[in-house]
Amino acid sequence: MKSKSWAGFSAGIVLALGMAAHIPGFALDAGEGVTATVLLKSDSSWEGTKLVYPEGQAQVTGMIIELAPGAETGWHLHSVPSFAYVLEGNLEVRLKSGDIKKLSPGEALSEVVNTPHNGRNVGDVPVKLVVFYAGATDSTLTQAQ
Repeated sequence: MKSKSWAGFSAGIVLALGMAAHIPGFALDAGEGVTATVLLKSDSSWEGTKLVYPEGQAQVTGMIIELAPGAETGWHLHSVPSFAYVLEGNLEVRLKSGDIKKLSPGEALSEVVNTPHNGRNVGDVPVKLVVFYAGATDSTLTQAQ
């Protein structure tokens, strides 16, 4: 039997990763008052390319990225799958093809892989993103284009 402190700790980890109890193969042994919400579940990036994980020793990197009002990331690409969640602000992601994805607080997406794109803060407040990269040890997460 799990102790209450272990169940609470496990639930906190799960909630932080945005997993939910109704996903097949997922079990949550937690007490009252714990909920889980799926933020993102996808097998492809937002423009439709299927996700493929890199070979090698798996390494997940998480970070918070902030863009001031009007700021842009500059054209770049990610060679590994990455997933973003908007905490604050309004972000526009543009591909060289002209495709655009607009994101507001509380929205998530699977970022494009090996596809140049530019993120731009289109609002009046800073954009704050939580981003997780599913790479391999020593893999390059972002490359300027």
